[in-house]
Amino acid sequence: MANWFSRKARRTDAPRLRSRSDEQATTKVDLHEFTPSLTEFLGRATYMQLMIFENLSYALSTAPTTAAKTAIGRAAEESIVRHRALAAELARSGASVVASMEPFVAEVDEFERATRGADWFEVVMTCYLAAGFLDDFYQRLGAGLAPEVSKRVIAIYSDSEGEVLLAEQLQHAIDTNPRLASRLAMWGRRLVGDTMLLSRSALHFSDDHKSEEARVEPVFTELIAAHTRRMDALGLTA
Repeated sequence: MANWFSRKARRTDAPRLRSRSDEQATTKVDLHEFTPSLTEFLGRATYMQLMIFENLSYALSTAPTTAAKTAIGRAAEESIVRHRALAAELARSGASVVASMEPFVAEVDEFERATRGADWFEVVMTCYLAAGFLDDFYQRLGAGLAPEVSKRVIAIYSDSEGEVLLAEQLQHAIDTNPRLASRLAMWGRRLVGDTMLLSRSALHFSDDHKSEEARVEPVFTELIAAHTRRMDALGLTA
């Protein structure tokens, strides 16, 4: 039986993460046939990024140190730039940005409430893990859009500096208080289920839903593997 409370030896170096472009390059399975319409894709993705920015803004406002505020501020800036770029794609398509996001507000807000976290450390963990998972997912799902749009969307998600900064803050917190490790590991395992469900809701299935679920399973296996690598970077067991 797995020991849910075990963790690797505490690391003293900064967490090392692969860039999203590297992850994309090694992907063997894609989601092209499950990509929704352009307006639906961008509406969901744009509001999702706004939710991520909101969480980062909260983490910034409650950060315990100036260094943490600075790092999270940079991550929040990356997120709002991504939101604006996605909104610009909506506007370019001729759709209303606000109207396109509106159908997904309730679902995304419910996810945010369910994964908010009990304190600053869990909030940052959510920003690191759930946002990383969702950004990876939307980058892959965006590959199914029209070629020119797809190229721009994938580029929007290519920067992962914010993720590295969040990992550094979490590593510092764990190094300062090793007792945080088991709690954050449990929180990380708790996040993956809800994040997967939210991601799956963005997929466009035909009537043969059961068969298609089996075809997308390898993609989620890869996304979970990336989630595990994020946990491993902090010396936590996924």
